Amino acid sequence: MSEDQPNQSGGARPTGKRQLAGVSTTSTASYEAKKVTRPTPGDEKPGGGPVAFVPEVVSEMRKVIWPTARQMVTYTVVVFAFLIIVTALVSGVDFVVGLGVEKVLTP
Repeated sequence: MSEDQPNQSGGARPTGKRQLAGVSTTSTASYEAKKVTRPTPGDEKPGGGPVAFVPEVVSEMRKVIWPTARQMVTYTVVVFAFLIIVTALVSGVDFVVGLGVEKVLTP
């Protein structure tokens, strides 16, 4: 799909570039809506306290998409293969640099 063609909804496709001319895309209302509200001084527990923490953790854990056993085996094999490759690379560079240092330091 070309950048010049509008998408299916009829609007212009965003390019990710800054707007050079024209009106700003951020309005004062949207800026005010995003403003962080500070807790009032009388509020002792701005996060809700330990009682509210546990139900929030449970609700967030339900949102997690857990990998299957097959995915975990695949991820583990990939990690171990990567570790073997990086270990071989580092030890190879260490060996070659050690030979070079030994060659320079011995008369």
